[in-house]
Amino acid sequence: MSQEAQLERMFEALINGDRPKARMIVAETRKKCGTTESLIGEFFWPCHEMIERLHRSDQLTPMAYHLATRLLRSLVDQAASSLTCNARNGKTVFAACGPSQSEELAAQMAVDMLEAIGFDVTFAGGGAPADEILAQTHERRPTFLVLFSSAASDLPEIRRVIDSLREIGACPNTKVVVGGGVFNRADGLAEEIGADLSAACPLELVELLTDPEPVINPIAETRTAAAAKRKRKAA
Repeated sequence: MSQEAQLERMFEALINGDRPKARMIVAETRKKCGTTESLIGEFFWPCHEMIERLHRSDQLTPMAYHLATRLLRSLVDQAASSLTCNARNGKTVFAACGPSQSEELAAQMAVDMLEAIGFDVTFAGGGAPADEILAQTHERRPTFLVLFSSAASDLPEIRRVIDSLREIGACPNTKVVVGGGVFNRADGLAEEIGADLSAACPLELVELLTDPEPVINPIAETRTAAAAKRKRKAA
């Protein structure tokens, strides 16, 4: 059976809340994928994107959307326990996301994979106030601050966090990474708001953050340099 057909079967099981069928499909797909990382990145993530796309276009009832997102999150939780954990790589991640269930689900897939690959991860979940995210970033000084978003309504808070970090200059070595649906749908958005890096999916995020020389957004570098200059003048 093709990947597309398997995704369609899974989608039907999810929107109907058919837990036994969904688990059966996952078991079948796991054998084909070979690894839990592939199962999450190449099967669960496309399922999530399909649900979100149809939800945004009003092609799902509220009940179908709730059934699908809750069941998929349960399956992601179960799969995460079988991820192969590598040795710690000495890098840290502080992650947060928008307030919806779907955003938490997307971010969870990403942070589960990052933790397995060797990062020390702290995940605040959805709906944390921007001030609290900033406070935690200043306190923890993570290697990467990862912000996931699927809704345009999250952008003002994300921009506020990024602008505040640039202005204060308290965490010059922390790279801001964004991901999720809203950034995938709008080319250049991540660069425009000043993020250092952007990833379209969990697998890409892992590849990006483990790259010894990731390509940094030049707009973000310019903003950081300008903020540092203003700070020196103020002193």
